[in-house]
Amino acid sequence: MTGNPQQSLEVCPPLPLVTRGGFFMRVHGVLTAALLLMGLASAQTQATPATLTVITHDSFDVDKKLVASFETANNARVRFVKGGDAGELLNRLVLTRRAPLADVVYGLDNSLLSRARQFDLLQAYRSPELAKVPAAYHLDDAGLLNTVDYGYVALNYDRAYFQKVGLSLPRSLDDLKSPQYAKLTVVASPATSSPGLAFLLATVNHYGEAGAWQWWRDARLNGLKVTRGWSDAYNKEFTRNGGRYPIVLSYASSPAAEVFYADSYDAKKLPAQSPTANLFLPGSTWLQLEGVGILKGAKQPALARKFVDFMLGGSVQADIPTRMWIYPAVGGTPLDPVFKFATLPELSAVKPSLTANPQRLVDAWVTQVLRAR
Repeated sequence: MTGNPQQSLEVCPPLPLVTRGGFFMRVHGVLTAALLLMGLASAQTQATPATLTVITHDSFDVDKKLVASFETANNARVRFVKGGDAGELLNRLVLTRRAPLADVVYGLDNSLLSRARQFDLLQAYRSPELAKVPAAYHLDDAGLLNTVDYGYVALNYDRAYFQKVGLSLPRSLDDLKSPQYAKLTVVASPATSSPGLAFLLATVNHYGEAGAWQWWRDARLNGLKVTRGWSDAYNKEFTRNGGRYPIVLSYASSPAAEVFYADSYDAKKLPAQSPTANLFLPGSTWLQLEGVGILKGAKQPALARKFVDFMLGGSVQADIPTRMWIYPAVGGTPLDPVFKFATLPELSAVKPSLTANPQRLVDAWVTQVLRAR
């Protein structure tokens, strides 16, 4: 029999009751099975998780259990893509803006936001969770980037090295560029690293542009090491990790991380001091605000908005400090006791003009410093 079963019933001559009843049962069975299959297919379609792609800088780290809870709550799968240091991450986003690599980006900061605006990389979404972040830490009014955390880019030094050689610490950036100290110092490149760019902005803020270029030229001539990114500087070149340089550009919270990752760490029995310490030379420190945003062309915009909210939620904010060693943006978030070693600098207000077009300063640095003879 072909065609619709109900139509077939209407055109067939009357059948004996038993035969007709058997036929009805067969038809009913076929319809029931079809409906069950349709329902099963619908359930399977509903159960298929949507994939949200999040691109981050290489230092991103959030508890996998928290990510799993987000996935369960939103019937989603989160795929993370590491994009290099923050400067490299931004460059990748610029180059791929016609075909975005992800739905969400985490790790762009106040020194990189203007370039993200220039290339129209982000779509505005102002998370309701942003109300819990102090206004002073908001990255922009439109919500292109929602502030997740903040930190202080600062010079660190290896206590044991300076104690061993009996050398006093530099007291100024002028000291740091001298042959005595420049050859002991490693920093990340402003062209590919957000901490490197922050340090460049700090030197321009301190010396003015002409003075900053001269400082960089002198420091490099006297042995300053410049690496591609923070990881190379801290994890490879710093004396604490087997390198040759006892002064490194990092974060003011890095000394706390050194204590936390020590084999003998006990939150109830903290050591008297950390193995590294901050070197807050005047003009060397910079406040960095990191955010999360939705890329233009995102394939999962609704899910992306939920992920932005997730990053500003209490569980993630509490998880951030001892994973990425920066401060959570949401006020009142508790900190591990080890943060007593994360001493804070005294910072004057950052000049807004310096972050208006940082790429111009990077281009000038390449010309005036890297290519200078």
